[in-house]
Amino acid sequence: MKHLFTILLIAFTFGMSQAQVRKKSEQAFVLKGIVVEAETNLPIPRVNVEIDDGAYTTTNGNGEFSISAEIGDEISIRSDAFKPVYYTVKDEQNITVKVQKDEREVLPISSTSKQASAGLFERYIDSAKATLREDANKSISYVTKAIQPYSGASITKRQTAIAFETLGDINLYWDQPDLAVDNFKRSISESPGIDRRIKLANAFRMNKNYQESIAAYKELLKASLGNYQKVEVYEGLGDTYKAINDPVKSVFNYQKGLDIASAHQITPKITNLNSKIAEVYSESGAVEEAAEYYDNSLNLAKQENPKRAVEEKNKVANFYNRNRNFDEEIKLRSETLDELEDIEENEAEAPDAQASQLTLQRQNYYIANAYIAQDKYKDAIPYLKKSIKEAASKDDLEVEKDATRKLSEIYKGIGDFGKAAENYERYVALVDELYVKKEQELSQAKRFNKEIALKQNRIISLENERELNASSYKLAFENQELIEKNNRVQKWVIFSLILIALLLMYTAYTQYKSVKRQRYANNMLALKSLRTQMNPHFIFNALNSVNSFIAMSDERAANKYLSEFSQLMRSVLENSEEDFIPLSKEIELLELYVKLEHFRFKDKFEYTITIDESLQLAEFVIPPMLLQPYVENAVWHGLRYKEEKGHLDIHFKQIDAETVTITITDDGIGRKKSKLLKTEHQKKQNSKGMGNIEKRIRILNDMYKDKVDVSVSDVFDTEEGTRVVLVLKKD
Repeated sequence: MKHLFTILLIAFTFGMSQAQVRKKSEQAFVLKGIVVEAETNLPIPRVNVEIDDGAYTTTNGNGEFSISAEIGDEISIRSDAFKPVYYTVKDEQNITVKVQKDEREVLPISSTSKQASAGLFERYIDSAKATLREDANKSISYVTKAIQPYSGASITKRQTAIAFETLGDINLYWDQPDLAVDNFKRSISESPGIDRRIKLANAFRMNKNYQESIAAYKELLKASLGNYQKVEVYEGLGDTYKAINDPVKSVFNYQKGLDIASAHQITPKITNLNSKIAEVYSESGAVEEAAEYYDNSLNLAKQENPKRAVEEKNKVANFYNRNRNFDEEIKLRSETLDELEDIEENEAEAPDAQASQLTLQRQNYYIANAYIAQDKYKDAIPYLKKSIKEAASKDDLEVEKDATRKLSEIYKGIGDFGKAAENYERYVALVDELYVKKEQELSQAKRFNKEIALKQNRIISLENERELNASSYKLAFENQELIEKNNRVQKWVIFSLILIALLLMYTAYTQYKSVKRQRYANNMLALKSLRTQMNPHFIFNALNSVNSFIAMSDERAANKYLSEFSQLMRSVLENSEEDFIPLSKEIELLELYVKLEHFRFKDKFEYTITIDESLQLAEFVIPPMLLQPYVENAVWHGLRYKEEKGHLDIHFKQIDAETVTITITDDGIGRKKSKLLKTEHQKKQNSKGMGNIEKRIRILNDMYKDKVDVSVSDVFDTEEGTRVVLVLKKD
C-alpha cells in the first residue's frame, strides 16, 4: 500500500510538471533584442544570451538576437568584453540591452621592490574594504589582486593574514559564515591577533557552531585584552548564550560587558548592551526588568544619532507590541515615522541595521496592526493605504502584499465586500509577482554563491602556489643574504674611504678658515697702521698753519685757530680706533676741517657742503678720515696756487637704497700744473699721503667686497680743476 502511494505521488508530480511545461509553451513568445555598448551605442556581436530554463542563442554581426521566452523569465547576457548583465522579461516588446565594457585593472609587472609591492597590496586591500558593502564580487577581485605576487615578489605572512581576514569580513557581511570561519582560521594561522580571534568567534556563532564560539570567547578572556575588546568578548558570549536559549548566562555576560563599557565611557556599547539585556528579559517574561533596560537604551540612543535612535525605538515598539501595550507602540512608531522621513530627506540611505523593519511602509503597517489589535479598524485603514503606497513606490512586494491582504480582511470585516474583493484580487496578483521575484532571487543567490566560491578557490590556489614556492624563495633569500653580506663588506670599505676623504676635506677647510682669519687680522693691522700714519701727517699740516699765524704776529687768529683745531683733534682721536664711523660723524669732522682751512686761506677760496635731503645718513658708515686727504689735496695743491679766488664744492647724494656718492670738486689749477709747481719734498709727501689712502681703499674692498670706489678726473678741458667721486656701498 505504501509503495502504491509513492508511485501515485510521483505520477501526480510528473503530471503537474508536464502541465506546467505545456502551460509555459502556450505562454511563450519570440523575444527580439539588441545588445549595444552604453557609451557608443555600437552593436556587439557574438554575445551569449541565455534564459534560466536553458534556451540559448548569440547575437549576430549587428548585435541582434531572437529567443523563445515568456514574461517573468530572467535573461543573462554574457561576454568576455563586459560584466554579465541580467534582464527580467516584463512584456513582449523588443528590448535594447546597454552594457559597459569591462575596464579591467592591469596588474603591474615592472615593480620588483618590496616597498612597491607592499604599496600595491595596501591599495588593493583598501579598495576591497571600500567596495565590501556594494559588490562582493568586485571586493573579492581586489583581494585576489592583492594576494597575487608581482614579478616574483612574494607577499608576507602579515599581508596574507590581512587578505584572508578581509575575505572573512566580506563573507560575514554577505551572510556566508561557513566561508568566513575558514578564512578567519587561515588568517589567524598566518598571523594571530586578538581582533581576528574575536571575528572567528563571531563567525562560529553566526554559523551556529555555538560550542566552538563559546570556547573561542572564553579562551580570549585569558588573553591581554583592551577595554573595548573585553566588551566585545562579553557581548559575543551573551549573544551565543542567547542563541542557545540560556538567558541567565546571556544576561550575566551582557552585564559584565556593560559594567566595563560604563566604567570606560564606551557609549555605543552601553546603548547596545542595555538593549540586548532588555531583549533577553523580554523573551524570558521579565517585563518590568525589560522595560527598565529598554528605557535606558532608548534614552542613550537619542544622545547618539538619529539613525541609532530610530533603531532603538523600533525595538522598544516591538516590545510594547509583544506585551499588548498598543498605545505606547503607536506613539513610538509615529515618532519613528517622522524621524525616518527626516533621515530620508537628509541622507541617501536608511539605517543599515534592521533595514527590513526601518522603512516607512513597514512602520505604517505595524501601526495599522496595532489599531487592528484594538479593533480600531477605521483608524487602521489610512495607515494600511500609506503602507501600500510607500511599498509600491519602493518596489517592496512583501509589505505591499501583507498590507493589501490585511486591508482586504478589514473591508470584509466591516461589510464593504466590493473593496474587500478588489483588494483581494490585488493581493493574489502580488502573491504571483512575489513568487516570480523570489524565484529570481533564489536563482541570483545560487549564482552569487557559486561565483563567490569560484573566486575564493582562485585565491586559495594562489596561496597554495605561494606555499609551494616558499622553499625556492627561501633559497633565493639565502643567496640574497650572501650577496648582501658581500655588499656590506664593500660598503664598509667605501664608507671608510669616504670618511678619510671627509676628514681630509675637513682638515683643508679648517686650514683655509685659519688662513682666512689670519689674513683678516693682517688686514685689520694694516688698516690700523695706515690710520696711525694719517694722524701725524694731518697734525703736522695743522701745526704748520698755527705756526704761520704766529709768524704773522696774528695772536688772535692763532688762538681762534688753535681752539677750532683742538676741537677737530678731539674728534679725530675719538674716531681713530674705529674701523667704521657713521657717515654723519665723518661729515661733521669734514665740515670742521674745511672751516679751518678756509680760515687760513679765506682769500684763496670759498666752499659749499651740500647734503641731499633724501640721504639716509643713519643707514651708512664710512672708514674715518677717508675724505679729508682728498679735501686737503684740493685746497693745498689746487686752490692755494690759483691767482683769483677759487671754489670748493662737496656734495653728498644717495643713488639708491644701497649706494651713496660723495663728489669733491675744485676749480683750482689742476693736477698737471700742481705737479710742476711742487718741490721734491712736497711731491714725496703728497705721494705718500695718496698712496696711504689707496692702500686703505684696496684693503677695505678686499675685506668687504667693493665697499668703496674712487675716481679722479679733470673738471675742465684745459686740465684745470679736479673732481674726486667716491662711491660708498652700504654693506
